Amino acid sequence: MGATQQQVQDALSKVATPRGVSLSNAGVLSPITANDGKVFFSINVEATEARAWESVRAAAEAAVRAIPGVEVVMVALTAERKAGAAAAPPQPHRHGHGVQNVAAHRGPPGGASPMAKQAEIPGVAAVIAVASGKGGVGKSTTALNLALGLRDLGLRVGLLDADIYGPSVPRLTGLRGKPQLNDERKMIPLQRFGLSIMSIGFLVEEETAMIWRGPMVMSAVTQMLRDVAWGALDVLVVDMPPGTGDAQLTLAQNVPLKGAIIISTPQDLSLIDARRGLAMFTKVNVPVLGIIENMSYFQCPHCGTQSDIFGHGGARHEAERLGVPFLGEIPLHISIRTTSDSGTPVVESEPKGPYAAIYREIASKVRDQLKATHAAA
Repeated sequence: MGATQQQVQDALSKVATPRGVSLSNAGVLSPITANDGKVFFSINVEATEARAWESVRAAAEAAVRAIPGVEVVMVALTAERKAGAAAAPPQPHRHGHGVQNVAAHRGPPGGASPMAKQAEIPGVAAVIAVASGKGGVGKSTTALNLALGLRDLGLRVGLLDADIYGPSVPRLTGLRGKPQLNDERKMIPLQRFGLSIMSIGFLVEEETAMIWRGPMVMSAVTQMLRDVAWGALDVLVVDMPPGTGDAQLTLAQNVPLKGAIIISTPQDLSLIDARRGLAMFTKVNVPVLGIIENMSYFQCPHCGTQSDIFGHGGARHEAERLGVPFLGEIPLHISIRTTSDSGTPVVESEPKGPYAAIYREIASKVRDQLKATHAAA
């Protein structure tokens, strides 16, 4: 049994702060999440105070970790400056189990490139992001089936569900377990369908509202990249949250991404958002491996008639216009939906079916794009 919120509050009441009161009474704590041995919270101070509060963050980590039953701690020190105030001096970034020190609105020291802190994940040959400009386009279903398609090509594949606010991978894979810790106190990814899988959904209850500020999201993404024993992988597929926010930037700044895949539906509104996603990855020098048109057309399960409910071909035309590869079309079909809802994705449950073949063809193109990108580098 893990710690309760009250136990965490009691432990933090013994941590002194620069304000002369205990941490629990300083008015700087975010809501505390404590569940099954996992504890998450942030300390929110002004940027001018950040340096003085780093020792408080470390003391808070130690205090919470000492509570019986606590296995994983995620604490973020967030430092935001008031409007018109000067930026705070950069704080050292220390990576350790369960804790990240992240200050918002703060540039890299000396004006260095924000990509300067990129580092490979040990054992992982390539990290690719599956992204979309907006929600509701089937990104997570596509990411999982793409990962399975890459597996079917003989690659060792991992799947990271980085959609902090709406993790879908636990439901899509039927996984309900909690990650264990190895001797180095790194989380061991869950195994399913021959994939190594990690999701924030394994650490919190399915109905928990993730009301986290940007720096906390950045901490969570960093921890799932760095504090997971991924082992030897040819490809780590990262299912990104929709949009172009903190999670995307954190991923691009933390690891040298080998490429990004943009998911869109055919209609103009989705394509507008897809362009934003593509532009973001281009700005941070991440190669765009291609665009996938999901829900490209509706295939009647009874008569086989094709209906272009959302239009058709928009993503292909957009890829041609932007000069990026078009990876393929995935239809809107009931079997893709039902197998996803049941936790048995179509590539796994209907491996010889036409939709599994589509995902494997897309996976083959992604593999070829990775090879071409590596050769060019």
